[in-house]
Amino acid sequence: MAYNDRFIRACFKQEVDRLPVWYMRQAGRYDPEYRQIKEKYTLLEICRQPELAAQVTLMPVRKLGVDAAILYSDIMNPVASIGVDFDIVKNIGPVIANPISSRQDIERLKPIDVHRDLQHILDTISILDRELDVPLITFAGAPFTIASYLIEGRPSKSYIKTKTLMYSDPGLWDMLMNKLGDMVITYLRAHVDSGGKAIQLFDSWVGALAPKDFERYVEPVITRIFAELSDLNVPKIYFPGVSSGELLPQLTSLQAEVIGLDWRVSIREGRRRTEGKYAIQGNLDPYLLTAPMDVIKQHAKEIIDMGLETSGFIFNLGHGLFPEASLEKLQELTAYVHDYSAEVLARRKA
Repeated sequence: MAYNDRFIRACFKQEVDRLPVWYMRQAGRYDPEYRQIKEKYTLLEICRQPELAAQVTLMPVRKLGVDAAILYSDIMNPVASIGVDFDIVKNIGPVIANPISSRQDIERLKPIDVHRDLQHILDTISILDRELDVPLITFAGAPFTIASYLIEGRPSKSYIKTKTLMYSDPGLWDMLMNKLGDMVITYLRAHVDSGGKAIQLFDSWVGALAPKDFERYVEPVITRIFAELSDLNVPKIYFPGVSSGELLPQLTSLQAEVIGLDWRVSIREGRRRTEGKYAIQGNLDPYLLTAPMDVIKQHAKEIIDMGLETSGFIFNLGHGLFPEASLEKLQELTAYVHDYSAEVLARRKA
């Protein structure tokens, strides 16, 4: 089976014949076939069935023609192994049975045991490693983002309880960050051992912090995660989530290969703020997919042109796909990114 390594090559800033494309949340409710599966099973039930989770992971690769798969999972899955009782509630998101509110709650968090508690996820990765002809990206939620759910008890817009703990007891906050950091390191290493070809750390909500607070309360654990995984010969991606443009200059010491951008910062500016040290991934506003196709292509062309200014670019969205997105538009967008970038690169080579 021919293996498409275009995504891996771009992550390492190597030459490609066209830009690689994949989409965050590319296995999701925009696909009618997936919606049928979700009528029978919850997200967590799908994750517990390796054959089914692998099937869902494969669907967008076959339907969209993307250059990478991303494991069908949820950032909350590993917290079950450290002693957190949670559920994914429809129209809400992660809901924690007993949110963290004290030192005792944090001290009770156990070390993760991936093989005992999460073998189904490793089995899914192993299946995909055999069946895919593109790289499999696996992922984890970053400590701040996971902590925000554990402390708030559910998704939040203000993060008031999270910030209250962070500011009022920095030592306790550091204990929580390090416990979650240990969880992430062990979890992602097991993914690569099982066949994952790239890893992405999602820090979806860290843009809620000022740069100086990110530097004090979050950057140390992010730096440690990537340092402790630096021996793994796979691309490592940090996505600091939405509204995180002001944090980009803080990231220049990470031992990662790729930084993901949301749509508020241009590709050119993202490279400038990260001193050109990383490949860049992004960053079409996902809600542009509601626009006519000519408008989508116009915005995609601007992103592609900036992406091709130097080596090391992966076309993606600035955040995850939403249920109302069109499968047909995604197919056409993927083909456009491939065809237009191939044409530009071929012209340059000639």
